[in-house]
Amino acid sequence: MDLLKAWFRRTFSDPQVVNLGLFVLLGILLVVGLGSALAPVFASVVIAYLLEAMVTRLQGRYLSRLPAVILVFLLFLAVLVFLLFGLVPMLSRQLTQLVQQFPNYISQGQALLSQLPEKYPQMISADQVHAVIGNLSSELGTWGQQLVGWSLSSVASIVSLLIFLVVIPVLVFFLLKDKELLIRWFVSYLPEDRHLVSSVWLDVERQIAKYIRGKVGEIVLVGAVTYVTFVILGLQYSALLATLVGFSVLIPYVGAAVVTLPVALVAFFQWGLGWDFGYVIIAYAVIQALDGNLLVPLLFSEAVDLHPVAIIVAILVFGGLWGFWGVFFAIPLATLVQAILKAWPRNSEVIASSEDASADPARDVGPQ
Repeated sequence: MDLLKAWFRRTFSDPQVVNLGLFVLLGILLVVGLGSALAPVFASVVIAYLLEAMVTRLQGRYLSRLPAVILVFLLFLAVLVFLLFGLVPMLSRQLTQLVQQFPNYISQGQALLSQLPEKYPQMISADQVHAVIGNLSSELGTWGQQLVGWSLSSVASIVSLLIFLVVIPVLVFFLLKDKELLIRWFVSYLPEDRHLVSSVWLDVERQIAKYIRGKVGEIVLVGAVTYVTFVILGLQYSALLATLVGFSVLIPYVGAAVVTLPVALVAFFQWGLGWDFGYVIIAYAVIQALDGNLLVPLLFSEAVDLHPVAIIVAILVFGGLWGFWGVFFAIPLATLVQAILKAWPRNSEVIASSEDASADPARDVGPQ
């Protein structure tokens, strides 16, 4: 207990550390307590980050701030309309077709399983195959009931989505238009002695901005290349699978491995174990290799310096807390934690600073 008290006195004797600790605590309380309510605000901030680079380029070369904001915002609205009325209906149509094909896929899978005892009688028996088929049938029935329940409960989600579609564009416009005003307003409530907080924030803000822009660019490029490749190869549900592949880059090291299964299953049930199936798997492997070895270093060079274990732990923790947005922000949040830990004074630094302060003769000399 005495050690804890001594550590507390040494650490929080510095007002810079106190300000940083309060800033982190308020941020955690805000996100945990109001995370669901402020989800449109967080999404709008992310989109504004993406669009700010375009606004800055137009503002510096051709236009003033307001016309640049209006032009970029109109481009954002055009992309949003394309997503809502072009991409989303296509994905919905292909998902419906895929669900309708499930009974055929299940029949083909059962037929393949039934052939295993004949081909490999020493490894698997007919009773084992029947047991596996029975378990799969019961699991599929449970999944079907869950899907129906999700469909019934999705009405509220649709209403929330409609609210998001109205609120987010408005927030994005004013975040871009009044950026400097909002920053000055926020800074006015911070303490004047905030050097440590400012240094941490500037470091994290730079890395988060690079990460968000790079990650969205990676999702678009990987998804587009995958879609074109699957269409050329004639794979069914190309748009749906390409969208899954694009969003799989949100989860490094794991997403690509998970999405491999639906891509391989669709190709297998469409063609079987033939050359067409092999072409799809080879093309998918080449796309993943180019993404990991060329695109990621190009987009994220010097942006994220985290160990793979730290990245996976961050994805598990923040994804479990906040779902999709937790996964999307897992690496930026882990970067924030890393920056705070780096800036936080160690015991040796605190002791050295206190010894320097006590040894400073200027502190012992009074007015003569």
